[in-house]
Amino acid sequence: MSKPAVGANGDSGPMTIPPGAGDNRRPDDADPRSPDEEPEVRGAGSRRRRGVIASAVLVAIAGLLVVNAVVVSRQDAEAGGSPALPLAGGSVYVRQDGPRDAPALVLVHGLAGSTSWWDPLVPMLARSHRVIRIDLLGHGRSAKPAGGGYAIPEQGRRVGEALDRLGVRQAMVVGHSTGGSVATALAERRRDLVTGLVLIDSGPRMDAFISDGLVGRLLFVPAVGQLLWRFRTDAILRRGLETAFSRRGYQIPQQLVHDVRGTTYHALTATSRAADDYLTQRALPDRLTALGKPLLVIFGEEDRRWRSASAAGYRVVPDARVELLPGVGHTPMLEDPSRTAALLLEFTALHAAQPDRTTR
Repeated sequence: MSKPAVGANGDSGPMTIPPGAGDNRRPDDADPRSPDEEPEVRGAGSRRRRGVIASAVLVAIAGLLVVNAVVVSRQDAEAGGSPALPLAGGSVYVRQDGPRDAPALVLVHGLAGSTSWWDPLVPMLARSHRVIRIDLLGHGRSAKPAGGGYAIPEQGRRVGEALDRLGVRQAMVVGHSTGGSVATALAERRRDLVTGLVLIDSGPRMDAFISDGLVGRLLFVPAVGQLLWRFRTDAILRRGLETAFSRRGYQIPQQLVHDVRGTTYHALTATSRAADDYLTQRALPDRLTALGKPLLVIFGEEDRRWRSASAAGYRVVPDARVELLPGVGHTPMLEDPSRTAALLLEFTALHAAQPDRTTR
């Protein structure tokens, strides 16, 4: 049994321990953090952790964007249509209508287009012409290589080779938008083959360009464009096609949406840059003047991609005929096929290619 402690006065009783007794720390050794400072320290640590997490998330997102950009940009596709002609650089899809012994009329579509863009026009033209439609490399049912071959002179050369395979010796060549540059490049390379040219809403030079819309601009933003392409929906593609049409009430056919969807990102952007390069190197009126071929230019007055007033620039080409169509935009052959066909038939009657007697 323990004994009670003895006090200083000799009395026994409980001993009182002074505050701080048994604590070896001096008053000035106390924890320097006051109770008010502790939440600030904890808050700073929490902010640092959130910053690290946010940085990691951004790095991960950036990495995914880079990987997606590489994958999307390297996509390719084999020719998916028949008949397809195997040519250097890739097979191209060709479609023919009308009598094989009639004068040849070649139709070349524009950027992100296909042979389908001429559908409303063909029945009216095929009565008196051998109508030949070609999907350019990277478009429609033709091959879509991930490498080169998209330069405008190469596209023109390929069209010429396809016509050689078909046994065509002379042809009137019609090009829409970028297809007008391809037709011009073909004529530069094969003057013996091309008897005349028709350009439909083909911008004469780069300063005539207006816009291809918000979607078109975003497609060329690095990483953003490839991401947009991967998640392209019909609604996004229709939004991108809107500026190609101006006729009130015109409904974009679903086939045109399919055509754009079937094009690879690389084929689309490579062709677009190639078309810009071709115009930058030399304007179309200058090229056409040097060729000396009969020329018809058709332009929709309401074109939202190329200023219709720029069509006047083609008048420097000797004997060129320029026709502006009211109420339609960038794509007259779809917006006003009857009027477009009438102009083509009138022009071809004056400058008809000689029919080929040895056809395939």
